[in-house]
Amino acid sequence: MTNTDITVKKLSGLDHLRSLAILMVLFYHYRMFQHPQWLDNIMGFGWTGVDLFFVLSGYLISYPLFVNMASGKNISLPEFFIKRFFRIIPAYLVVLTIYFLFPAFHEREALPPLWKFLTFTQNFNFDIKNYGTFSHVWSLCVEEHFYLLFPLVLVTLLHFKVWRKAGFLLPALFILGIGIRLYCWYALIAPHTEQDNFWVIWYRHMYYPTYTRLDGLLAGVSIAALFAFKPAVKAWIIKRGNVILLLSLLVLTGAWFLCNEQESFYASIFGYPLVAAGYGLMVIAAVSPTGILYRYNSRVTALIAKLSFALYLSHKGVIHLVQPLLAQTGIAPKGNLMLVLCLLMAVLGAFILNRAVEAPFLRLRQRILNKRKAITHKNVALLTKDSAA
Repeated sequence: MTNTDITVKKLSGLDHLRSLAILMVLFYHYRMFQHPQWLDNIMGFGWTGVDLFFVLSGYLISYPLFVNMASGKNISLPEFFIKRFFRIIPAYLVVLTIYFLFPAFHEREALPPLWKFLTFTQNFNFDIKNYGTFSHVWSLCVEEHFYLLFPLVLVTLLHFKVWRKAGFLLPALFILGIGIRLYCWYALIAPHTEQDNFWVIWYRHMYYPTYTRLDGLLAGVSIAALFAFKPAVKAWIIKRGNVILLLSLLVLTGAWFLCNEQESFYASIFGYPLVAAGYGLMVIAAVSPTGILYRYNSRVTALIAKLSFALYLSHKGVIHLVQPLLAQTGIAPKGNLMLVLCLLMAVLGAFILNRAVEAPFLRLRQRILNKRKAITHKNVALLTKDSAA
């Protein structure tokens, strides 16, 4: 998950949060299939699992870069993009190929055009009603836009030597996000509130576009910046891990009430930053050595965290395939046993994808990075030798 010579220590707390995020997504999405009634009653807030992923990504991607900047080191764009490419693209292309070659894998109506998936523009002007298959990768589009633009912004700030004066950018972007959502609401959504397809319009202009969903990523980046550039503040904060965890739960409870009607004005405009703040506090609690999230180890959450990306890509298609097959054995489609078995099959599918695709390409990535590092060290040695001569 790191992108520079500075690495982020693998923390159990972050594994817990990855597991929480993907489980929220799995249970929330399971409601599109036949499901137990109780799932509707408790998983209305499950859509925020994606926002937790955003906060985690913002923190994990930006913290190593900020640490390098704080120590006077440069950012290697080739290394950054190599790491992101091999982490995401191979598994994504495999699942995308399955979707386009095997229509039985489609969990809903139709697929958007292939070019939208290949260019990561599927989340713009997205018609969820008629092209709902593989819709969940809208969030991957948001993250890919972030991975492309964020390091370029940092390199530009470094080049012009103005990054120490750029602290205003993060709060300005938060405010800009609220402003964009206000515009989208009044100009693109509010005129259609009485229409039957209002929910389609709301999703198209408020839920899916990158420019309305940056709050979680910005929250993660803000935490990383605070920790990298203000070590004294970081030291004070991480001594209070459990207090911060409690505060995060209080903020998320407020967000849950605010977003009870997800398509309402207040949820649309202010819900996303409040959710981002709640999960941001939870990330801080997860990396605080005094907190329970940091100190508690679990092989289960470590495994689920490891499989989280593969699970995210494949779970809908797998559940769509196996639920009818299991129903033929006499298992009640809306029963708890069906839910458990479908989720276990989704985990099995993710495990196969991880072992067959993710793991080999991550090993290839490491070989490429090691080779680049060896070449760099060789060039430095030659330059040192020439200078000495």
